[in-house]
Amino acid sequence: MLRELSIKNFAIISELSISFDSGLTVLTGETGAGKSIIIDAVQLLAGGRGSSEFIRHGEKKAELEGMFILDNPAHAVFRKLEENGISHEEGTVILRRDIAQSGKSTCRINGKLVTIAILREIGASIIDIHGQHETQELMDEQRHVLLLDQFGWESVAPAKESYTKLFERYSKLRRRLTQYEDSEQQIAHKIDLYRFQIGEIDDAGFHDQEEEELTEERSRLKNFHTIYERIASAYEAIQGESKGLDWTGAAMSDLEHAATVDPAVGEQSTAVSDAFYTLQDAAFSLKGLMDEMEFDPVRLDEVEQRLALLQSMKRKYGSDIPEIIAYREKIGSELEKLENRDERLREDRGEIDALEEDLKVEAEELAVLRRRAAEDLSEAIHRQLKELYMEKAEFSVSFSPRERFDREGAEDVTFLISANVGEPLKPLAKVASGGELSRIMLALKSIFSKHQEVTSIIFDEVDTGVSGRVAQSIAEKIAAISIHSQVLCISHLPQVAAMADHHLLIRKDVTGDRTETTVEELAGVGRTEELSRMMTGAEMTELTKQHADELLRMAEERKIELSGHAG
Repeated sequence: MLRELSIKNFAIISELSISFDSGLTVLTGETGAGKSIIIDAVQLLAGGRGSSEFIRHGEKKAELEGMFILDNPAHAVFRKLEENGISHEEGTVILRRDIAQSGKSTCRINGKLVTIAILREIGASIIDIHGQHETQELMDEQRHVLLLDQFGWESVAPAKESYTKLFERYSKLRRRLTQYEDSEQQIAHKIDLYRFQIGEIDDAGFHDQEEEELTEERSRLKNFHTIYERIASAYEAIQGESKGLDWTGAAMSDLEHAATVDPAVGEQSTAVSDAFYTLQDAAFSLKGLMDEMEFDPVRLDEVEQRLALLQSMKRKYGSDIPEIIAYREKIGSELEKLENRDERLREDRGEIDALEEDLKVEAEELAVLRRRAAEDLSEAIHRQLKELYMEKAEFSVSFSPRERFDREGAEDVTFLISANVGEPLKPLAKVASGGELSRIMLALKSIFSKHQEVTSIIFDEVDTGVSGRVAQSIAEKIAAISIHSQVLCISHLPQVAAMADHHLLIRKDVTGDRTETTVEELAGVGRTEELSRMMTGAEMTELTKQHADELLRMAEERKIELSGHAG
């Protein structure tokens, strides 16, 4: 549910924070006080269309933030968050949107920057806003099949799961078949290209460590003279006449004689002796190395050419030799598929044909179960419409077969409605707006709110144009929906306000030379007075207050009854 809403520099609101609770929250107030502005803010948080016109005059940007608490750890929104790399803790989802003077929005979910499309997807999973002029999920014919499945989930789920698994395999094969069925010219071009690339890489014959080996060898060849001169100089320093080896030999001889007189010198004598023989071995090795060293300009040229070839290959196929080899393996596999495409095409077409037959069977079973669910849904909605004093209204679910399969089956599902006797059933999306549409939508919401996962449902003046017993029935329907989902409702009907668990009064005040919107939670006398005002307009009397108190008392009794039925 929506727990906290923060609004800053939005329309006539300078800064406003509102806490919400579960159940039914009704927002009332004079026309123009800012009730719909609050709903507009929630709608923008859910990814609605924004513009710079929403920014309070004289400010640089509008800031909106909403904190939602979801008790169900298996809620689909958490999977969507994870798919988009958004972390979440303790069932909390925080939506934030800033709107700049340019009209551009900055959107965040749990602190992570996201696109408006992702904000809209996440918002739609937890918020459902219904107003007289809004196009909602129930009005979207593409969503009707999903709503029907949610309604009949216990019976439909196993068949749908079985169908969906088959369809995923079927779709994967069709995509692969489409790739194979590219034009012959494109396939021939790919085959020629892959063969050339494979030949080039194979002819080069690089092995994993070759780049390091070539680089080291080039360094030795390019610095041959410097290396030779340093080795020769070192050899001369050790082996030359009256040089290192001679002096070390003299020291060794002196210490050996000293050690015969004083055994304490023996350790140093041994160390010098070891050094002498080590130097002697080193001199011998250096001489052998110099004898073997020979500058080879041809080999240097070969190494340079080999490294140049490697650089060329790296520009084409990868940043290093392992990547080049991996690329060769990849295109080798692709080439094999292309060269054997005829056989693969036959295999895939055969498997697709078999899957289509299986899908037909699964889709038919799914269709039978959906028709049973549609009958139950129609009966349930007729009961709801009757309670809303639309006894003559008709509701039906239309099934239209399609030639192609999709993820939902092999038929389109459309909700049809006829509000009055003698009128044909028409798609729900084409029903005229007004009081009848509001009641139809409430009937549908009363059914689907138990099955949809949205945690907050918002009604924006859906009770306009009704009164009397119809107004009371609408109030009870909205209260019944709030048993299963948090409901926020803007209303001008005292019957609806009386059913509220929480009553917020929206006021518009002038402070200095600016207009401000404020929110006050009503209880006790304040609530009685607001209901009295809603009944009579401006003037309150003791009689209207008594009527308001009576309306509140009756509403409490009715809410207890509704809770009992829901349980």
